[in-house]
Amino acid sequence: LEREFPVGELRLLASGRSAGKTVSIEGRTHEIQEATDEAFEGVDIALFSAGGDASRELAPLAAARGATVIDNSSAWRMDPQIPLVVSQVNPDDLEGHPGIIANPNCSTMQLVPVLMALRDSVGLERVVVDTYQAVSGTGGAAIRELEGQVRAHVAGEAKDVTVYPHQIAFNALPQVDVFLPNGYTKEEWKVVTESRKILHLPELRVSCTAVRVPVFVAHSEAVHVETRRPITPERARELFAAVDGVVVQDDPATSTYPLATEAAGSDDIFVGRVRQDPSIEGDRGLAFWVVSDNLRKGAATNAVQIAEALVARDWVTAAVVRGAAPYRAEGTAIGAGA
Repeated sequence: LEREFPVGELRLLASGRSAGKTVSIEGRTHEIQEATDEAFEGVDIALFSAGGDASRELAPLAAARGATVIDNSSAWRMDPQIPLVVSQVNPDDLEGHPGIIANPNCSTMQLVPVLMALRDSVGLERVVVDTYQAVSGTGGAAIRELEGQVRAHVAGEAKDVTVYPHQIAFNALPQVDVFLPNGYTKEEWKVVTESRKILHLPELRVSCTAVRVPVFVAHSEAVHVETRRPITPERARELFAAVDGVVVQDDPATSTYPLATEAAGSDDIFVGRVRQDPSIEGDRGLAFWVVSDNLRKGAATNAVQIAEALVARDWVTAAVVRGAAPYRAEGTAIGAGA
């Protein structure tokens, strides 16, 4: 609604548990329907944010009914047939989509637009990123747990710990999601693999450490980049500022740099603390700080921006609907859960 996206009919779908409930939007009451195969009949664009299992089951069914699914889960991101898109980085990947489009992980989302600027100007050799992620990325229960732990600390009471493996208030947890056999967490590996796919750099050297911090909204990232050709911090700031949706905030003399408290509620990506990395020879190293609202650009806003790009380019109707067979994950029948 904020972006005035043209909507002829708004259809709210959820699990059977929520069916029949109502939601008021701009003074109009909408009844929630159960998300079934038939519920997607006549839908042009379906925005999915219901988790991987639901997306794997329902997205192919919706696509077979003619809808274009923009999915916010991790279910389809690394499927080679599915475009993984950040609106200002690789919108051309939407062409010929098979009816399902993946929305990247929030940490990847705020990182790749600034990496794109460097890729296109001086090339990329290596990226090391440490994320400092807000509890809202885990959901409402995590927000309530952080609030409760802060109140308990003030009152001198015991702190309830249920959402995370350790207390999150006044702490920093170097674990976001589960650990993989290679020692990285699932969140860290998403940043590695998704960045490569979005930037069309399958061999890019990327390493990530993801940390959960006691911040309510907006993820922060410390980024170190090795470029192929020399670049100055001044030139990097110019390149970053030229990217749509990226704002440079960088004045050490006035302690001006991106802050989570100021980024919350914004659709922009904020970059600052841009400086030379002296550990890399030949002026080919940069270090900088990136902050963005993980709920907006990191999720919902990018999904709507993808929808806007589809409408602007007349690519809403999936290529499969124009004559090919409906999308099927390789080796998996339509409708099978993951």
